[in-house]
Amino acid sequence: MRKLYSVPLGIAATGAACLTYSVGYEVRAFRLRRVQAAVLPKGAKPVRVLQVSDIHMVVGQRKKQRWLQSLAGLRPDLVVNTGDNLSDPLAVPATLAALGPLMEFPGVYVFGSNDYYGPTPKSPTRYLKALSSGNHGLNNADGTGRRGITGAVHNPWEKLRDGFDGAGWLDLTNSRGRLPLAGLDVEFTGLDDPHIRRDRYADVSGGPSADADLSIGVVHAPYLRSLDAFTADGYPLILAGHTHGGQLCIPFYGALVTNCDLDTKRVKGLSTHRAGGRESYLHVSAGCGTNRYTPVRFACPPEATLLTLTPRP
Repeated sequence: MRKLYSVPLGIAATGAACLTYSVGYEVRAFRLRRVQAAVLPKGAKPVRVLQVSDIHMVVGQRKKQRWLQSLAGLRPDLVVNTGDNLSDPLAVPATLAALGPLMEFPGVYVFGSNDYYGPTPKSPTRYLKALSSGNHGLNNADGTGRRGITGAVHNPWEKLRDGFDGAGWLDLTNSRGRLPLAGLDVEFTGLDDPHIRRDRYADVSGGPSADADLSIGVVHAPYLRSLDAFTADGYPLILAGHTHGGQLCIPFYGALVTNCDLDTKRVKGLSTHRAGGRESYLHVSAGCGTNRYTPVRFACPPEATLLTLTPRP
């Protein structure tokens, strides 16, 4: 009889150990990813860009707050916040406190759906169902929109916006802006969150300005329609978040889902995107948080990224 039970008991024990590891350790094992992208004009000095994303702050997450504050020690030339800062309507003060030291540096930001709406308990299997159906967020697989959000808790995103704006960060919500960085004139074009169909690329189309030294596209969720538009218009670099790197990954295999129509091979890190006969660098941050109702990560540690931008060959 012992042999009959040994296999299921072993599976149960392994599952329990993995759950304990993912909840008790990895979800707070913060990392810094370092990458380089050759997008600057010849002869330019390197520009160091810190990207933070998907913080999903909940009141009481002091270790996450301390880690975010410590990133100011990197002394970046620019901070890019690609959204989903909140997972608790009461966490705006904690979020602003955590990002306070980073707001001493030039910065830009876009919001994600969780900045606007509070999370609700949902089955994790919905991500696998979305993978099979192709319907993500408010997006149908055929590109049409789905029924809008109803019954959701509204987060006080205006207070978050006011805090960022008060620090001098540029709001890129379906808008464009420019900053002087390391002797360069850098242009930014941002979109509101495509996951809930708030993106309005027509409002910011036209491509990079001829007199800008560098133009960067910024969006929360890396949906292909946004990546295609940025790339076809000639943006050499696109920054996004949203995917959580897959959040629950399989060792030596990788992510199962991206929570959008991006392929899993590009779920996190630096890659390229092609559209309209052009190619852009794409960096997707795996983010440093989780939805408050699914506070687990496995084979996908929480992260921020330091991108060093260098001259083109």
